[in-house]
Amino acid sequence: MSTRGYAAASALLALYIGGVAIYAGRHPSHATLVAHGSQLYAIHCASCHGVRLEGQPEWRRAGADGRLPAPPHDESGHTWHHPDRYLIHVVEQGLVPGVDRPPDYQSNMPAFGKTLSHEDVIAILSFIKSRWSYDYRAWQERANTAVPTGEPKDTR
Repeated sequence: MSTRGYAAASALLALYIGGVAIYAGRHPSHATLVAHGSQLYAIHCASCHGVRLEGQPEWRRAGADGRLPAPPHDESGHTWHHPDRYLIHVVEQGLVPGVDRPPDYQSNMPAFGKTLSHEDVIAILSFIKSRWSYDYRAWQERANTAVPTGEPKDTR
């Protein structure tokens, strides 16, 4: 490689390292993100979805009001089935009849888009995911990029 090639490669590497440093400076570590998400979950989500992410009893059956109780976010629920873009949408917009559910569907899930920032929603989802086993996290990560097949091994 010529001197000019080394200079160009060095400049690109410096830009890359500088970019990583800037990115790292603006974005919290994963542990910090999960800790922040844990606090936000306790404030905004635990009253319905449970302190231990266990959801409400009989969450698959509509109550007297015709609405489904809050589902669990642990591995016994279905949160891990969904890609991030859907989970973020549901937290920010609520469940939207005619889009996410049949037109007459009623939900107790509020839209948090005006209460929580997009970064806060990411933190909450990071906390929830941190409570799943490796297999469930890996399965959900594949849901982000493709339609996964099969189900994760139950490691409980």
